[in-house]
Amino acid sequence: MRPKGAKVADRAALVTGGSSGIGLAVARALGEDGYGVTIAARRPEKLEAAADDLRSGGIDVHAVAVQMTEEEDVVRAVDEHRERWGRMDVLMNNAGVGLGGAIEGYPTKKIDMQLDLNLRAIVISTRESLEMLRAAGEEHGKALIVNTASIAGKAGQGWLSIYSATKAGVIGFSQATQSEIGDAGIQVTALCPAFVDTPMTDFVKGQVEAEAMIRPEDIAESVRFLLRTSRACIVPEIVFLRPGDGSALGT
Repeated sequence: MRPKGAKVADRAALVTGGSSGIGLAVARALGEDGYGVTIAARRPEKLEAAADDLRSGGIDVHAVAVQMTEEEDVVRAVDEHRERWGRMDVLMNNAGVGLGGAIEGYPTKKIDMQLDLNLRAIVISTRESLEMLRAAGEEHGKALIVNTASIAGKAGQGWLSIYSATKAGVIGFSQATQSEIGDAGIQVTALCPAFVDTPMTDFVKGQVEAEAMIRPEDIAESVRFLLRTSRACIVPEIVFLRPGDGSALGT
């Protein structure tokens, strides 16, 4: 709920998966640029620590603890954002999970978790946010939906088959959404990074040093770029590679 007497921001953003990594970096960048920010994530303690960190930097932030695999929680995150800020100019669908393993014998529970979090939640949050995004698009012509996909969505990765499939779905959904709402002053961009130095890539840091990975701040700067382009400039996707990563796209 909006605190009594709270000032409503001129711009506002909802960032899912906002308690760490890419989401937190984007929330910080947008907050520094004057946006009121809602961050949504699963773990209340981690979420509040992230919110306190943002507040210590002078950022106006609202935190919503939600389980993004549950429809009612996704709807609640959007509803709380609406109550707090009264508008949405940026929606960043960033919450996601990657669970590796061979296709043979792969547990259905892990399939469902990735489908629900990586793809289904994005569809629901977009659906619930479109009214506010359309209003922002009508006002200033540059509302933005950013969907965190992956390089694995551009070229399927062995041992990450389900993750790859969901991220390919994110790219396809982003393209379809843009086709539907492109005349409403809303841009939809899929971000497709290779390894980013976040907790999600801890599993591979014995093979790839964290220092050799893309920085979360690199992704945050791309969101700033998207917001600074003209309404006549649509950027369907951005691919982020590390040096020597060309083979990830089959090149």
